[in-house]
Amino acid sequence: MWWKEVLEALLYPGVLYLSLIALLFEWIDRKLVARLQNRVGPYYAGPHGILQPLADFLKLLSKEDIVPEGTDRLLFAACPVLALVITLTAAAFLPLAAPRGLVSFDGDLVVVVSLLTLYALIVYASGIAPPSRYSLIGAERAVLMLIGFEIPLMLSCLSVALAAGSLRISDIVARQVERWYVLGPHAVAFIIYLIASQAELERVPFDIPEAETEIVAGWQVEYASWRLALFRLSRDVEMVLLSGLAAALFLGGPLGPAPPSLGWLLPPIYFLLKSAFVLALLSVLRASFARIRVDQFIAFCWRYLIPASLAYLLAV
Repeated sequence: MWWKEVLEALLYPGVLYLSLIALLFEWIDRKLVARLQNRVGPYYAGPHGILQPLADFLKLLSKEDIVPEGTDRLLFAACPVLALVITLTAAAFLPLAAPRGLVSFDGDLVVVVSLLTLYALIVYASGIAPPSRYSLIGAERAVLMLIGFEIPLMLSCLSVALAAGSLRISDIVARQVERWYVLGPHAVAFIIYLIASQAELERVPFDIPEAETEIVAGWQVEYASWRLALFRLSRDVEMVLLSGLAAALFLGGPLGPAPPSLGWLLPPIYFLLKSAFVLALLSVLRASFARIRVDQFIAFCWRYLIPASLAYLLAV
């Protein structure tokens, strides 16, 4: 019935569920990176600081909304909303609670990758909206990075799709009933995907567009209040999206041993555990390296990452 589909889209496994998982993943990331760097991390808000991301989100909502003079008000207001809508829409294709996502059709993998590219363009538009040199530099860096990481990200996904014989995420998941792709030769594509995902998320060592020690906060520097809160939440949802997409393409998604009596409960747990494993790998990368320059990143992508992804795609 239509009302059931609406409830699923809004509650579970829709917007509310994705938002809560996004905040949970932010806490896991911050806590793990803190431990790896011999720090405590979130501590006071809730048990072991688990409510800290929610507290930060609510705090931002209570802040004063400031619009600098000379700002393109339409872009300045629309970009935070569009960023969250795009990431939530892309995450709707993930098999969060079943072998199929909330939305599933032939070629949906192409749609997800396209939405990720569109998100990067929203970042650029966000940077050029306010009259700030810092935000403009951050936006330009984001576009420069886009031409480096988007190709290997797309090719790593395409190689798995070719092996599965389908561009539908649910079909790729179904092909991994006997063995996950990451356990075979597709481990190479998995590594390429992880590196490209780290760049997509603008995380260390690829946090070039928002380097705090160089350009304050980059393209986000003029955003505050609900606008910054939506950007932060959209980034958390994107973290769930990329971790979950890796779990679906390489780790079998929600598939796992499940007795008939628990067949409805275990798939979402399996998916979250696999996604959290991917997130942990990304967190280790974040804690282990220092930021590189944008020219070094472009050179790394075009000299090593893109040729490696092309060679692997041809081998598949």
